[in-house]
Amino acid sequence: MARKRKHQNEQVLMQNAVKTLLANIRFASVDDPVSSIVITSSVPNEGKTTVAINLARAIATSGRDVLLVETDMRRRSLAGQLGVHPSHGLYAVLAGDCTLEEAVVPTKTGDCYFLDAEPNIPNPADILASHRFRKFVKEVNAKYDYVVFDTPPVGTFVDAAVIAAVVDATVLVVRENYVKRRDLVGAYEQLQKAEANVIGVVLNACDRKADDYYYAYYNGDGVRVDLDAEAKAAARVPAAKAQTRPPHPTARTAQAARQAPQTAARAGAPQQAAPAAQPVQAPRPVSPSSTAAMINQFQSTGR
Repeated sequence: MARKRKHQNEQVLMQNAVKTLLANIRFASVDDPVSSIVITSSVPNEGKTTVAINLARAIATSGRDVLLVETDMRRRSLAGQLGVHPSHGLYAVLAGDCTLEEAVVPTKTGDCYFLDAEPNIPNPADILASHRFRKFVKEVNAKYDYVVFDTPPVGTFVDAAVIAAVVDATVLVVRENYVKRRDLVGAYEQLQKAEANVIGVVLNACDRKADDYYYAYYNGDGVRVDLDAEAKAAARVPAAKAQTRPPHPTARTAQAARQAPQTAARAGAPQQAAPAAQPVQAPRPVSPSSTAAMINQFQSTGR
C-alpha cells in the first residue's frame, strides 16, 4: 500500500512539473506564441521521450489539440510507450504515399494525436533538411494548436539541430548528475549554430522531496542545499539549549525534592501527597514550567 501511495505521489509531482513546463512555454513568447516544439537532449538516456509524452498529454488536457511526432528515426520509442502502432509514418507522408490524416492516429489521451516514423529510414538528416519537411512543418502547425517533435540527442546526431532550425522553440532535457558539462555545452552550441530558439532547459530525474518540490536552494558555491539536513540541524539547536539550565536553580530543585516530605508535613499537607514528592531513581526530563512551580512552592514555605 505504501509503495502504491509513493507511485501516486510521483505521478502527481510529474503532472505538476509538466504543467509548470507548459506554462513556461506559453509565457516564453507572448507576442509570438510557440506552437511547434523540439524536445531533445545532449546524450541518450536523459528522458527526453518521457518529457515529450507528458508535455503532449498536458497540452491535450488543457483543452488544446496536439500532435506528437516521432523524429528519432534511429531509435523509435514513442509508439511502444503510447501503445499505438500506426500503419503509416512520417516518411510515407513526405513521400506522398499517404495523406497526413491517414498517417495520424489518436492516443488514449483525448486531443492528443501521434505520427510515427518508419524503421530503417536511410539518411534521416537529409530527409529532415528537405523542402518537403519544411512544408510538412507548416502544414501541421496550421492543423494543430501544438506540435511536439521528439528528436535524437543533439550531441549524437545532427537531426535535432536541423528540425530546431524550422520550428518555433527548442527545449533541452538535462538529466541530473548524468550528463557531462562539456557534452551539455557542446549540444547547446550546436543548437545556437543552427539558430535554434532554445527557450529553456528541463532538469530531469532529479531527487525532489515533497517539501522542496517547488523551490530548490543553492549556496554560494553552486551546491544544492539539503533542506532536510538543514531542518534537522536547526531542530537540534533549540533542544540543546533547552537542556542547559543554570546550576543554582537545578541544585535548589534537587535539594527541595529531597526535603519535600518534611516540608509537606510541616505545611499540613495531606499525607497522600508525600509519595509524589519522593526522589525519583531514574532521571526524567522536567519541563521548565513545572520546575518553576516547584521552586516557587518551596520558596513560599521558607525552604
